[in-house]
Amino acid sequence: MKKVAFYTLGCKLNFSETSAIAQLFKKKKFEKVDFYDQPDVVVINTCSVTENADKKCSKVVKEAQSNAKKIPFIIVMGCYAQLKPDSIAQIKGVDVILGTHEKFKLFDIIDQFDQKNQQTSIHVSAIKSKNYFHNAYSYDDRTRTFLKIQDGCNYQCSFCTIPLARGKSRSNTIENILKQIQKIIQKNIHEIVLTGVNTGDFGIIDGKRSTNFLTLIQKISTIRNMPRVRISSVEPNLLKDEIITIVAQNENFVPHFHIPLQSGSDPILKMMRRRYNTSLYEEKIQKIIQKMPNACIGADVMVGFPGETQEHFLATYHFINRLPIAYLHVFPYSERTDTVAEKFSNSVDKKDRISRAQQLRTLSEKKLRQFYTQNIGSKQNVLFEHNDENNFMKGFTENYIRVKAPYIKSHLNTIQSVTLQAIDQDGLMTIV
Repeated sequence: MKKVAFYTLGCKLNFSETSAIAQLFKKKKFEKVDFYDQPDVVVINTCSVTENADKKCSKVVKEAQSNAKKIPFIIVMGCYAQLKPDSIAQIKGVDVILGTHEKFKLFDIIDQFDQKNQQTSIHVSAIKSKNYFHNAYSYDDRTRTFLKIQDGCNYQCSFCTIPLARGKSRSNTIENILKQIQKIIQKNIHEIVLTGVNTGDFGIIDGKRSTNFLTLIQKISTIRNMPRVRISSVEPNLLKDEIITIVAQNENFVPHFHIPLQSGSDPILKMMRRRYNTSLYEEKIQKIIQKMPNACIGADVMVGFPGETQEHFLATYHFINRLPIAYLHVFPYSERTDTVAEKFSNSVDKKDRISRAQQLRTLSEKKLRQFYTQNIGSKQNVLFEHNDENNFMKGFTENYIRVKAPYIKSHLNTIQSVTLQAIDQDGLMTIV
């Protein structure tokens, strides 16, 4: 039996799609193995949100070759493959490059993996006009499952390549999603994470809006014996107050939101072509905390965007500091080909980008510790994951606190009621 290994870069959506592709290999009688377990085929599902994501692809290809007794057949697919296939073709050892649409047709394109090609094969088509939605959800490899409900994006943020990589916004049907949820329930999965490129824009099917994210949330809230549901990133302008109310009142949903901010300066948000301002963002945060005082709120922030002065950055820093945000995903701006921002002339020195990013990461660490401290002594439900690290196991509370506890095999992939005790030296919460 041939062996296949997968390496996923980027977002939760990529993890759900990698799992769907792994099922294609399983149907072809491939054995799924770890990346370092001498696979015959290596599949690398790429991201291209930042320049570092691009560089990571090349590094992973080299690792796949250096750790192999025999050179594996290497397939690179996904967003970076869609945007930069010619660049990937220059990486020694890559055999096939598949775009974001072609990766789901992998076995229609490749009929054998035995012979190394003399020249890299590239299969990437333009995707701007494609409306087809590929179903995907992860399982077998994680305690939680990432359920893809939406793909693509109709927004035209000046810094972003995702619409170029994934095409226009399109969604699964509510009917199909509910059927997938029933299958997930039968697999003894205890948490579903709803994912998409622009999750809150759910509802566009065949190029036309037929429903919306609120309607989907309402339908999910009525399902009995439902695993707990976590909503991934939602744009603040798409986070309706009714959604916040449903999450607060319905036990199917956990009190955790990830709401992209990008900048706490209105002039910078305008140049980024974001569809909200800081006033709307703060309004959403306060409504969440008003209804769910212990809710965890995360945010994406970009620093060093062209034109961002020190005053703009400080406005962002102080805006985040005074809001009940628990953690940040911080990205230094990086120039991306074929974006509007690439043509902006007032660039920020890369040293300043790095410095500002570090300041916000330090702020994030401080705010996360504050959030953890606020929860000490509280009773929480923890989903323990399938891992054993030096006789300890880890898991997440409903409000996304990372918990560490002595290893008990029977507690793996179960939800346990615990009392949060203290923060250990690794920044994890211990329990009673």
